[in-house]
Amino acid sequence: MSHSRVSLRIRRPWRFAAEATALIVAAVVAFPLYWMVLSAFKPEGEIQSTEPRPWTTAPSLDSFRRVFQQEDFGRYFLNSLFVAAVVVIASALIAFLAATAVARFRFRFRTTLLIMFLVAQMVPIEALTIPLFFLMRDLGESVPGIGLNTLGSLILPHIAFSLPFAIWMLRGFVKAVPEALEEAAYLDGASRSRFLWQILFPLVFPGLVATSVFSFISTWNDFLFAKSFIISATENSTLPMALLVFFKAEGNDWGGIMAASTVMTIPVLIFFVLVQRRLVSGLGGAVKD
Repeated sequence: MSHSRVSLRIRRPWRFAAEATALIVAAVVAFPLYWMVLSAFKPEGEIQSTEPRPWTTAPSLDSFRRVFQQEDFGRYFLNSLFVAAVVVIASALIAFLAATAVARFRFRFRTTLLIMFLVAQMVPIEALTIPLFFLMRDLGESVPGIGLNTLGSLILPHIAFSLPFAIWMLRGFVKAVPEALEEAAYLDGASRSRFLWQILFPLVFPGLVATSVFSFISTWNDFLFAKSFIISATENSTLPMALLVFFKAEGNDWGGIMAASTVMTIPVLIFFVLVQRRLVSGLGGAVKD
């Protein structure tokens, strides 16, 4: 028996154990999602039962009907979609330009600026909510469309919180592009802006996708800012605020909560499917760097 066959036999138990562990972890992670979708389709009697079962023999769409019959649910959905889209696009473009600056140019306090990016990620959002509330209130008096009760009060803070991580991650992608490529482009007559958008931007695009996923998820699922900054203008509320309707003093409507949560999850899944290949290559590039 050759040495390669012996080593293959030795590796197989470890490979089997690794695959089994991965399956167990995947099942543990997926079970809450399964239970959420299952509860959304369960009739009211099964949800309130003292003996919950991991299946249902009488699936029902009543919970989804209550969700879609809720007043302004569609408007909340469009508000969330608009806020998330603006945050993703704006943070990606700003982070790309900033990452290019800190990776390609040398200037004073560059290292200090990078350290500040790291420190900014360590500050919990909850600690800054009250200062941001007063900031949005004061900005609303001088800048229309950004103050409290506007979608701008949700867009601006999310862009600010998305940028440190995006810049730090994209900096590695920009540094990975050889400077010789930039010099060759200049020798061929390309301007700095042409190199930036036609050569560098496509090369770091997988990194932009990876950072955009995190920006999209954090913005789409935001409840804290939506609850704090949208006080009286309910027409500017986002989708997580629609869940509050199903929390009642006489008893929570768990079917409606699970159905609304399932509807909220669908755009995230669609976004993942659309960017899956770019996301994998982007995260791979980040790990390599």
